[in-house]
Amino acid sequence: MPASNTTDKLPDRTLEMRGVDISSLPQVEDSGGVFYGDDGQPQDLFQILADHGINYARLKLWHTPANGYNNLERVKAVAIRIKGAGMGFLLDLHYSDTWADPGKQYKPAAWKDLDYDQLQAAVYDYTKEALAELREQDTDPDIVQVGNEIPNGLLWDTGKLNGPGDQFARLAGLLKAGIDGVKDSGSSAKIMLHLDKGGDSALYRWWFDGVIAKGVEFDVIGLSFYPYWHGELDGLSANLADLVQRYNKEMILVETSYAHTLADRDGAPNIIAREDQLAAGYPATVEGQTNWLRDLMQVVAGTPGGLGKGVFYWEPAWLGLPGCSWNPEDPKSGNNWENQALFDFEGRVLSSMDVFLEFKPRN
Repeated sequence: MPASNTTDKLPDRTLEMRGVDISSLPQVEDSGGVFYGDDGQPQDLFQILADHGINYARLKLWHTPANGYNNLERVKAVAIRIKGAGMGFLLDLHYSDTWADPGKQYKPAAWKDLDYDQLQAAVYDYTKEALAELREQDTDPDIVQVGNEIPNGLLWDTGKLNGPGDQFARLAGLLKAGIDGVKDSGSSAKIMLHLDKGGDSALYRWWFDGVIAKGVEFDVIGLSFYPYWHGELDGLSANLADLVQRYNKEMILVETSYAHTLADRDGAPNIIAREDQLAAGYPATVEGQTNWLRDLMQVVAGTPGGLGKGVFYWEPAWLGLPGCSWNPEDPKSGNNWENQALFDFEGRVLSSMDVFLEFKPRN
């Protein structure tokens, strides 16, 4: 799919959920980060987001992170701000003390010696208690991810796929424990299961057929789609259409981003730093970032049956400041993603954020 050629043309489709993952916000603010709105004046991040049509926020929850960020107390504090801004709230349970993704799903240190039955109980209790605490302060999530990017399972090696024995059965047991914990907390949140490689239909068929066959019940399919790694938009469009036909579930593209520059702010090497890493037709400029986001949102909004419910941009406000480090065990590890934010290196909002307004329903 070619890049948009007309940046002032409103799309003919809208999205119910226009979201962002702002998990890094407490770390950015504690490091002195300031955000500036369209008028060049300092503003609270939530006001800037709302002014640009964003109506959902996503937060990840780690069990016991070394640096104290993204734990339950931090999540609860930001959740109050999310609800106070009138936004929907998506909670992303990693079930780890650190990043959980397709290449690593490390158990929390507190659970490392548990057997399978004990691990199921720990997942249930932890999930139920976390959701109950959020509910007690009137910040019940609207959607809960049970696991983050889990095509290879979660809570390795116990819930790892492609291991010995019937790993789908073991994975399903852990997923059911988390899902039951959400429901038994009294929460009415929708349950999301989330994979990466949003253009890989074979992966999604294999994985969702596997967990459904084991009786896992859920409401929403979550997808990640980064153009650097996951192919072209045509592949995403085809997968969304296939998922509708096979499963008839709501779908949310819950992670994406794109570079607005190849420059670096903090000295930590950027994940995307070279032109040969970019998607064809989308240069690493604010305009290129704008066109990428618009074209992606058009694809999701065009999902058959109206089941493409939303797009979440990953960490648009993660500024490259000292102390804003990706590794919770190393405060000097830096930020490898600041050139993909929707703010420039000084915290000034970029015009690419205006794309969310274009997909806001026009009544």
